[in-house]
Amino acid sequence: MDGVRCEVVNKIDVAELKAFYDAQGCVMPQSVDKLSKMVDNSVCFVTARDPDGRLIGIARGVADGVRGYLTECKLDPARQGPGAVTHIDGRIEHDQYGIARHMAELILSALAEQGCERVDAAAYGTEVDFCEELGFKRAAGVVPMSLDVKAFMAGRRAGMVSAQATATA
Repeated sequence: MDGVRCEVVNKIDVAELKAFYDAQGCVMPQSVDKLSKMVDNSVCFVTARDPDGRLIGIARGVADGVRGYLTECKLDPARQGPGAVTHIDGRIEHDQYGIARHMAELILSALAEQGCERVDAAAYGTEVDFCEELGFKRAAGVVPMSLDVKAFMAGRRAGMVSAQATATA
C-alpha cells in the first residue's frame, strides 16, 4: 500500500473532512454544522493517510446495534491506480493498491464489533464489483429507494396549509 496508513477512528476533524470532500468534487453537506452532525452520528471512520499524513481516503459506518451500513468508502482517484479513468466523486473505480478494500474491511470489522449482524451498502456502477469482491450479495427483490426529505416536508407543509384552510372555511 506504498506507505499508506489506515486507521479506525471514532471521529474525524470536520475541516479536514470537508477539505477532502472538496478535493474529490464530492457533493456532501457543505455546512460545517451538517458535516459535524454527520460525524457525530457515525459509528466509526477509517482514515487512509499518505506517508506525509495527508488524508487520501475515508470510509464511514453507521449502525443501530443490529444492522450496520457501509455508507461510504472514498479514495483519492490518484491513489486508485491507472484504471480509475471514470472516477466520479471519489468513487472506487479501481483499487489497484488495495487501499479501499482495506478501509472497507476495517469498517466491516468495526461494525461487527458494534454487534451488527448484517451490513448493507448502496453501490453505483463499478462500486457494485467492489462490494461483491468484499462479499456483499445483491439483495433479491429489493428496490433501492431514496427520499428527498426537503421535498417531503414541503409537501407536508403544503398539505397542512390546505387542510387548515379547508377546516376554517
